[in-house]
Amino acid sequence: MKARSSEFMLNMAKNVKKLTLANKLAKRGEVIKPTEIISRQNRADNVRDIEDLVGVSSPASGTSSIYFSPIQTRKQRHINGKSLQKINSKMELQSPSRVPPKKNKKEDPMVTKIEIGSVTVLKCKVVPEAAASPIRIENIKKELEPEIKQELNTLENQGGLKPIKIELDPTVHEHLYEEVEAPHPLWYNHLENIRLMRISRSAPVDTMGCHRCADPKADAKTQRFQNLVALMLSSQTKDQTTYEAMNRLKDQTLTPLKIKEMPVTELESLLHPVSFYKNKAKYLKQTVEILMEKYDSDIPDNPKELVALPGVGPKMAHICMAVAWNKITGIGVDVHVHRLSNRLGWLPKATKEPEQTRSALEKWLPFSLWSEVNHLFVGFGQTICTPVNPKCGECLNKDICPSASAETKPKKKRDR
Repeated sequence: MKARSSEFMLNMAKNVKKLTLANKLAKRGEVIKPTEIISRQNRADNVRDIEDLVGVSSPASGTSSIYFSPIQTRKQRHINGKSLQKINSKMELQSPSRVPPKKNKKEDPMVTKIEIGSVTVLKCKVVPEAAASPIRIENIKKELEPEIKQELNTLENQGGLKPIKIELDPTVHEHLYEEVEAPHPLWYNHLENIRLMRISRSAPVDTMGCHRCADPKADAKTQRFQNLVALMLSSQTKDQTTYEAMNRLKDQTLTPLKIKEMPVTELESLLHPVSFYKNKAKYLKQTVEILMEKYDSDIPDNPKELVALPGVGPKMAHICMAVAWNKITGIGVDVHVHRLSNRLGWLPKATKEPEQTRSALEKWLPFSLWSEVNHLFVGFGQTICTPVNPKCGECLNKDICPSASAETKPKKKRDR
């Protein structure tokens, strides 16, 4: 308490002194006037101390300057013969705006500094090596090419994968759309995202689809026949089930002659548990008779005659033309393509039948994309956009898909 009281008294003494000085100035009633005025223009040439400007006190007082100490101030401001302006600028604390920028030790050779008055302009050189930048799409493709080749080699070793060479038939589609008028404006974004998702995640169709069911060691005619059989069995059947049934048939030498000589009961047992295996066994028997009589144990080379075969629909016919004959005659629309086309809004209006979907897609989808739509959509429908409980949270199109469902948040347990 004593320490606080003494500190308080000291502060009061200081205030009293200041007030006393102010009272003295007020009692004198004198106004200090400068003896001369120095303009700003001559300030740099004729620098004077403030002691010289106020002059000596009035004759009535008879004292010199009582408010300043000329000796001390001049010693402080005139050091080593330097001018007042330079010393003041050095002694003054610099604000952040006046702090000079730090000089870079290593100057960038690609940047040239040009001083224009008080403004510094940076002139950057154009890098001619930008074409060789590692982030260009061409370079990215080159980096991914070895990985893609390695994956294709693995698939080839597993089941004899052969690249399909597509020959475009200009007579099938008369109009090649220069400007695509799609029902959904972001349809190409949908397609690109599905491509990315298909690359990152394999699907059953990639290893057990109908294009993987034929025996790679058989002749071309036998392979075409086996492609057709696999498509006939794949209707409303999972790829795994179709692939296993085809392996059982190939173990018995799958040829038109062998199917013709095989009893129906044995054929049915080999096809089981394929969906509608009894009807498909009957269709296979009838189809083999037609192929041996009209096509020399080969298959037709056009979708019209393929559809005429028992148990063969338009979807099978167009996919068979692409897989067996390497020709694109239409879009193969199965349940996956039908479902996804409606979900993505790729159709002017909702369709109920796959054939309606195929007709609507072929009116606007560019012909160059017909060959990949089926394979892309089937794999995407098997892994992410499933018929029941689609994984919208994992889909890259969740923000631009008109059918994307909101992720269900886990319900909190209520306190009872």
